[in-house]
Amino acid sequence: MRLVFAGTPDTALPSLRALLDSPRHDVVAVVTRPDAQSGRGRKIHPSPVAELAEEAGIEVLRPPKAGDPEFLERLRRIDPDCCPVVAYGALLPQSALDIPRHGWVNLHFSLLPAWRGAAPVQHAVLHGDQITGAATFRIVRELDAGPVYGVVTEEVRPADTSGDLLARLAESGAGLLAATLDGIEDGKLEAVPQPADGVSVAPKIGVDDARVDWSAPAMRVDRLIRACTPAPGAWTEFRGQRVKLGPVRPAPDAPALDPGRIAASKNSVLVGTATHPVELGEVQPQGKRLMGAGEWARGVRPADEDRLG
Repeated sequence: MRLVFAGTPDTALPSLRALLDSPRHDVVAVVTRPDAQSGRGRKIHPSPVAELAEEAGIEVLRPPKAGDPEFLERLRRIDPDCCPVVAYGALLPQSALDIPRHGWVNLHFSLLPAWRGAAPVQHAVLHGDQITGAATFRIVRELDAGPVYGVVTEEVRPADTSGDLLARLAESGAGLLAATLDGIEDGKLEAVPQPADGVSVAPKIGVDDARVDWSAPAMRVDRLIRACTPAPGAWTEFRGQRVKLGPVRPAPDAPALDPGRIAASKNSVLVGTATHPVELGEVQPQGKRLMGAGEWARGVRPADEDRLG
């Protein structure tokens, strides 16, 4: 099929590569978000999808909005059979959805109808799901509510961060997306409406949501930090300064500590929660580099009255 691929971040690259390598499909253009600031110097850079497309000699479309008239006219002239989508990052108006004859097929990183929305992987980790996956579905106007073509499942491992889990889903999902497009081209694959039961939503997790509440149970603290790793990054405050936190290790056999209280020893740095302590891994004090919790504790020398909060 003649394809226009829509995507923006690194997460979309396995799918784009799979379709570029497919002998059955021809990716004639990509749609991606406009170039944006990134990195320490905050310089303007193209998206990862744009960079890969340019390397492959494929036309790159960067509409400010998906309803932009010039973009819609160019898409009509390209005349794609289908538009696969992976983490594009913008809503598609009906005027765009109507152009490809087989519609827009999205790879979503959850087992729909669970975790519709912007952050399905983070919410799967945050809520302690043991199994998640990815689904391909035809995009309709209602958010992530279109009929489903296929799914793959993935175990959520006990120490998974959202970054770990998303990386695996991006790879397995790429195969699912390619197989879905093969089935659509063959006329042998029909999308199945999502059930009305089991719908849950996964809104974006912002910086404020990523602040650790040490009065929560240790399990909740652990899940929040892993869900927010690598983005937006879990954090707490120490002596009025923000400290970013890497994944922690629950320490159910350690002596109890008041929520937020720090117990630093030669071998570990423990912090109290509502249940049992957790052991800090890596931390990044405000304006400083990432370091092990032991190195941080030796530098700040927490007193009995100090608390993380």
